[in-house]
Parts: sequence; structure tokens; C-alpha cells
Amino acid sequence: MTQAITSLARMTLRQLRQMASDLGVTLYSRKSKEDLVSAIAERQERRGGDLKAIEAELTPPALSQATTRVVFLPRDPQWAYVFWEISDSDRRRAQAEGAAHLSLRLADVTGLQDGSSHPHTLQEVPVDSHSTEWYLPVPLCDRDYRVELGFRSGSNWISLAFSSVARVPALHPSDQILDQFVPFSLEAAAPAPAPVAPPAEPSDSGLHERLYQSATTHFRSRRVGSEVLHEQDSMAGDQRGLSDSGAGLWASGRNESGLGGVAPRQRTFWLVADAELIVYGATDPSACLTIGGEEVPLSDEGTFRIQVPFRDGEQMYAIEATAADGEQKRNITLNFERVTPEDNSNPASEAKAEWF
Repeated sequence: MTQAITSLARMTLRQLRQMASDLGVTLYSRKSKEDLVSAIAERQERRGGDLKAIEAELTPPALSQATTRVVFLPRDPQWAYVFWEISDSDRRRAQAEGAAHLSLRLADVTGLQDGSSHPHTLQEVPVDSHSTEWYLPVPLCDRDYRVELGFRSGSNWISLAFSSVARVPALHPSDQILDQFVPFSLEAAAPAPAPVAPPAEPSDSGLHERLYQSATTHFRSRRVGSEVLHEQDSMAGDQRGLSDSGAGLWASGRNESGLGGVAPRQRTFWLVADAELIVYGATDPSACLTIGGEEVPLSDEGTFRIQVPFRDGEQMYAIEATAADGEQKRNITLNFERVTPEDNSNPASEAKAEWF
């Protein structure tokens, strides 16, 4: 029985779990190496099996005896996986110094570059001396950690190896919002980016601007969440002779005296409609962005957004981003074309009295 236990102790934890599964040992994945060795030996003794024959089928993997190393791999915001190898020379040296228990030290090193750790964050976890892997609970997520492998000898600590620093992911989604746009208008500083095709009739260019101003003067913008809603201005509505319900003087079919009649009536009527174009995107926050040769400001995250009138004809926007050192460039050209097949509209200022 003693010889069988000694033979099993030389196997790795993975091989012991495989053997325990074949022998029908219950809860083998939760047992330590010592418990697995005892359970397998007891099961083999009852079954009269040959441990040497089983051990011969499970060829132990060749372990590196040159260096000692430990690897720290965060699995999720609450657990991390650690595995290690100990060279024969380091193990003999530790045993000569009175090594008693193999342990892992987990240290929080967030924001530190000199190899030190934050005070009162060091956690020492004893592990099985024959193990080569372990799962460690993580105290706090979204932090940087490092693992130290070593032996505990009374009050003395014998260090063997350090792992690389790894970041444990956050438990909750990031609060960073990237769609923060910077309002910008090409109309305020200079004409629209060239080339822009002229309207079909040059004489209508002034009319287009009057229509645009007339349509946007009587509306106000209100932001709800990430959306911008355009609402009718109540003051402007009063100036146009509309009541709170949106009904005008002639909505009921009566004249100003309140008397109905069948005589011909005269009044004005008007309509305005137009469209706007929004161009948005993002690049490196330190880059220089131009649209049509004009520099466009970027937000802290590198996003940009412009909003301009969308006229009839062709509008072309040549967008180019240049790195801060000027050695890298990216560009894209957006071409838009608007066609208005029918336009029987007019602003209120040009409304004419009509008989009907």
C-alpha cells in the first residue's frame, strides 16, 4: 500500500484525475492531490489492480528542469488561474533552507511601476506541495495583480518566481460613452466644401436661403436623451395667428365677425420644407481632421459631427485625417445628391391672397 501511494504521488494532478475518473472515484475534480492519491490507492486495493501497469500507460509529461516560473491568468472578474513549474535545483535549495509549505502570494500592483504593491493587499494562499496549478479568488475586479511563488518556512519566506502583471476585467460594462459629438457648422466660418454643384436655377439661391431661414426660425430644438427633437415655437405660432390647439382663424369656416356665409373668401396660404445633412465620424484624438480643406474640431474621444443644409444638386465632402506627426493619413470622400421633382411651396413672407 505504501509503495502504491509513493508511485501515485509522482503523477501529475491531471493524470490522477483521469485515473480517478476511470476507477469511478466520486467528486474527483474537487479533491486535493493527497485525497486523490488515497482514494485511488484504496480503490485499487479493493479491485486488486496493478498500479504499475496503469502508471506505464500514463506517460508523465516532460517537465522543464532548467527554470522556475509561474503564470497568472485572469479567468473572469472573480477568479484567476495560476500554474507553475519548479526546477529541481530551486526545490532542493528551498528544502535546504527549511521549506515547509508551498504558497502563492497575490499582490495588487495597480498604478505601480517599481515592483512594489499596495499596503494591506498582499494575500498568501497555501497550496498543495505536489500541485502545479491552482484557482485563486480575486479580491477586487478591474485591478492589476501579480503572483509570487515561494515556500513558507516558519516566519521566513523563500521566494522562487514572480508572474507578469495582468489586469483582472471589470465586473460591470464600461461607463464610457463614445458618441459625444462636437457641434460644428461649415456655414459659420466659410462656404460649404467644394466642389458643390450650383442649384438648377441660380436665381433660386436666395430663395433657398429664405426658405431655410423661414422654416427654421419658428422651431426650437429640445434634446431628449441622445435625440434632438424640433418643436414648434409657441411664440412664433402666436405671431402666425395660430391658437394653442393649432387651429387658425379660418379653421372653423367663419370670418373675423364670427358669421358664416357663402360669399367668396380671400386668405393667404404657405408651405416650407427643407432637409439637413449630418456628417459624423471619429479618428485619433490627436489627429488633425479637415473637411473640404477646412479644419474640424474633435472631441476628447476623437469624434466629430457637422450639420449643414442639404440643397438640391450635388454636394461633396472630402474628409481627411492626418496623424499628429504628419506621417500617416486617412481619407474618405462622401458624395450626396438631392433632387426635388416638385416644389409648389412658398414662405409666409411671400404668401399672396387668394380667392376661393
